[in-house]
Formats: sequence, C-alpha cells, structure tokens
Amino acid sequence: MRNRNFVFSSESVSEGHPDKVCDQISDAVLDAHLKGDKLSRVACETLVKNNLVVLAGEITSSQAVEYRPLVREVIRSIGYTDPKVGFDADSVEILTHICAQSPDISRGVNEEASKQQGAGDQGIMFGFACTETPELMPLPIALSHQLVRELARQRKNNEVDFVRPDSKSQVSVRYENGKPVAVETVVISTQHTEDVQPETLHQYVIEEVIKKVVPEQYLSANTRYFINPTGSFVIGGPVGDAGLTGRKIIVDTYGGYSRHGGGAFSGKDPSKVDRSAAYACRHIAKNVVRAGLADKCEVQLAYAIGVAEPVSVFVDTFDTGKEDEEKIARAIREVFDLTPKGIIQSLDLLKPIYQETAAYGHFGRSASPQGHFSWEKTDKADALKKAL
Repeated sequence: MRNRNFVFSSESVSEGHPDKVCDQISDAVLDAHLKGDKLSRVACETLVKNNLVVLAGEITSSQAVEYRPLVREVIRSIGYTDPKVGFDADSVEILTHICAQSPDISRGVNEEASKQQGAGDQGIMFGFACTETPELMPLPIALSHQLVRELARQRKNNEVDFVRPDSKSQVSVRYENGKPVAVETVVISTQHTEDVQPETLHQYVIEEVIKKVVPEQYLSANTRYFINPTGSFVIGGPVGDAGLTGRKIIVDTYGGYSRHGGGAFSGKDPSKVDRSAAYACRHIAKNVVRAGLADKCEVQLAYAIGVAEPVSVFVDTFDTGKEDEEKIARAIREVFDLTPKGIIQSLDLLKPIYQETAAYGHFGRSASPQGHFSWEKTDKADALKKAL
C-alpha cells in the first residue's frame, strides 16, 4: 500500500467459528504427535458439521495418539459444552481416516547423506511487516483479531452470559498518505442466546468490546457500527456452517493487506514449507522493518519439492526502503538460513507450539520462552544492518 488515500478492510473470526474449530483440532493433533516424536510428519485435515467431526490425512509418527479424547478436549476448551447448541464436546461423533505419509514425498523431504532436508512441496510463501502497530502488523487485521479475542475473553471469564463461541469481526480503516488515521466502520456478528434483546447486545458490543479495544484516537462520531446486521444469530458454529481446516488463510496472515501464497498452515508439521517458510518470511520482513531498512516490507520465498535452497528471494518495500531492494535480498540470503532445516532449527519449530497459533492469527503475537511465535523475534535486525 503506497502513499495514497484509501479505506482498507480486514476481517477476523473467533475460535468458535467452524473453520477455526477445525484448525485448532488439526494443530492439536500435530502437537500431540510432536510431544513424543519431534520428527513426526503430520498433514491432518478436519471437517465439522452439526455434531460430527471427521479427521483425515497422512501421519507418520512413533508417538501414538488417542484422537477422540483429544478432539473432545479442544471442543471443550473453545466453549462448546451445551448440548442444546447442537455441537458439544461430550456427544460429538468422531470419525478418523488417517494413513501414513506417501513414500514418494518422504523420500524428497528426508535428510540424505548430504544432510540437506528438501522442501516438502513446491510453493510460494509471503511474509509482511509494517510500522502501523507496535507488533509491526497492519492496523485493520490487528484490530479485527483483538475484537473477537476480547469477546472470547469476556465470555470465558463469565463477564457476559449471552455470548456464544462463534463470532466474526471486520474493521475498515481510512488511510491518508499511506498512514492509518481513522476507523470508519466496525462490523461484529456474534452468536448469542435466544433470550438477549438486540438493544442489549448492540450496546454491550459497542461499549464493552469495541471502545475497549480500538484506540480512542481512531474513533469518532462518524464511525459506523454494524452489530449482528442480519438480526438474530442464535444458530452458529458447526450447526450453522460446515467447517474445514485451512479455509481462513487470509485471517491467519495479514487480512489481505499483503499477498498470500495460497498454502494453509494448520495441521502441517514444519517440514511443509507452506507453514515453516511463511513463518520465515514474516521473521525476515519483521527484522527488515525493525532494522529501520523500510517502513513496510514484503518478502517472497519460492521452493521446489525435495530441493533445500529456495529458488528465489523477492523483497518489496513499497517505496519506503532506505536501501536498494536487491541489496536487502542479498543481505537476507547472507543472514538467514532459508533451507527447511535451517528454518526449523533457527525458529525452533519441532516443539508442540501450534494449537495456540490456530486462532486469532499466526502473526503479530508475542514470542515466548517456550518457543511459541518464535518468528516474531527481531533477533536478526542488527545482523541485517551489518550485512548492508
């Protein structure tokens, strides 16, 4: 987004959205295998509809996992515990269709005598960072995540008794000269109990959620609010819509503000560059911005299956760069190990850290000592500056 005037919108969905239920189940399966076998190969897809969960995919692991109690615990932690809703942890039917990873794929991915681990598939991955927020994320997606997360926090802490797990948000931000100056529109749709009055819900969402999340300087008398604009939202979750793993890839990344390579994340172990290289791209872009080399930075990596080094590295600083983009790209190759093995080691990706990523975005979160969101660290900023 170069220096011009425009309005940009991004959306997010809560952990109770049916697609996000699936992402969390798939990543819980991944974590369960990684706990006992860090070299597990996992590609787990989940489908939910009504009171049914279907697990399918390819898993090769020495760690045995009981999938049914694991699935029930994920659903319970989200808040689907009331049978009257039509989808609940205790009564849900669970079907599994899991087989081993294809030997044709594993041959290209496994380390050979050269100790070079090849990419798990061909593909393109993007990462992005900008100075709009402290976490170096675009403001529309950052606010959208915060809104549905606050709804869930209040629901789980029993601060509100009429909100149910399924919700969506959308924030439209007005930019002037490429900088965010105001929130023009906020849309929130949240599942609720049958007995709550629309006026009560409307006032609660605006006063107790939106105005507590969105910084005051972005709100004005001209800000528009649409709260459950279609009216009633009693039927939600997997009863209202079927859910699938990997169907919220824009919510998972930058809210459409940056390009996306098309690959989903959840349910995939880090040998799949769809996931690990996308994390690496974010890590690189964030370090470029933190180093002061640009106010906005997008990084693309591309891989061939079974080949360790990326076939291309592309950098776009949207006319905000302090250095030539080709020079930045060369510095990136010098500072970062972009092989799958190098990414996995540098970001410490063989830990059971993934279920937490599966709701409220994979980016813009705080890195933890346990290894969660390690790609959010800005530990390479000084090295990039030195390389230039």
